[in-house]
Amino acid sequence: MNYPPQPQDLNGPVLVGMSGGVDSSVVAWLLREQGYDVEGLHMTNWEDDDGYCGAAEDLQDARAVCNQLGIPLHHINFAREYRDAVFEDFLAGYANGRTPNPDVLCNREIKFGVFADYARRLGAGALATGHYARLAAVNNEMQLLRGIDANKDQSYFLHAVDSAQFDNVLFPLGELSKPEVRQLAHDAGLTTGDKKDSSGICFFGERPFREFLSQFLPASPGAIVDEREQSIGEHHGLMYYTIGQRQGLGSGGQSDAADAPWYVAEKRLSDNTLRVVQGKEHPALFSEAVVCREPHWIGNVDEVFDTPRDLAVKIRHRQPDQACTASIDASGHLHVSFSSPQWGAATGQYAVLNDGHRCLGGGAIDVVHPLATRLHNVG
Repeated sequence: MNYPPQPQDLNGPVLVGMSGGVDSSVVAWLLREQGYDVEGLHMTNWEDDDGYCGAAEDLQDARAVCNQLGIPLHHINFAREYRDAVFEDFLAGYANGRTPNPDVLCNREIKFGVFADYARRLGAGALATGHYARLAAVNNEMQLLRGIDANKDQSYFLHAVDSAQFDNVLFPLGELSKPEVRQLAHDAGLTTGDKKDSSGICFFGERPFREFLSQFLPASPGAIVDEREQSIGEHHGLMYYTIGQRQGLGSGGQSDAADAPWYVAEKRLSDNTLRVVQGKEHPALFSEAVVCREPHWIGNVDEVFDTPRDLAVKIRHRQPDQACTASIDASGHLHVSFSSPQWGAATGQYAVLNDGHRCLGGGAIDVVHPLATRLHNVG
């Protein structure tokens, strides 16, 4: 298996996932400059009824860049598939007190699932996207490598994609930094060169999170209690909070409490109670290990676990590498023990393992082992 495939190796054009942003624009330009036959493919994943997520503007920007480059642009709507495969899981996670990350499922189910299938039906010889990640062919299977730019590396969001789904996929930005990509866009005169990077999850864009979620899940207010089980306020619904959250608690100004900010330490579904503690360094906010019941691996990782070694883990996308040890039990569950306590681990977030530059895979956190297992014994 030769990677990356060269223009003469492909039996069809490279279909570039054109989001309408600067990254995918530069991908299309780079591949065209390198001699590939390039076409664009823009997808709509959400029916934008109120304009928050900017889907219409993104389509227009993608079309403008393709016109600049003289390449065709295809458009497909995967809103139904996205709702069934990604959004329903997102809602179920919040309903069960978890903190889901829909971008992980979007990559596996949509971008490298139905989107890639559609590109092949259009006759594509390869698929290219603007992800900041790299691929390597090792022993006839694809391995996922982290992007050179640590600030933009997106392997965290790609860790659930199957190795086979990366066949004939190109990540032209994996060796570049974001400033270099911006400079290339300016040098090429691309209309998206100064476009701001998108922020937030595509289906609610910049709108207030509580406003959006309340449209789909009924809120159930309940008590906010401190570590001694004393009621200090009322929450709007457990789904609106995550572990480590500080803003929006409305629990400040307690007459008998220290003058320090409050943080969410536990979402207790059994009695619909939100437990909070004071101070960012409170031990109840830290954990020593997590368990993922259904981890996913990219390629063969037997050698890694057969030969115990120090690995790195991330429990959030932008988190620096955290040293850890990891093992897989007889049931296939992944156990990750942190070398130093980790702040704000939450069920539903993903623990993603890296062995040097290689992203091994990971899974959604099902169990968090805190340093302080009984909050009322802390402090």
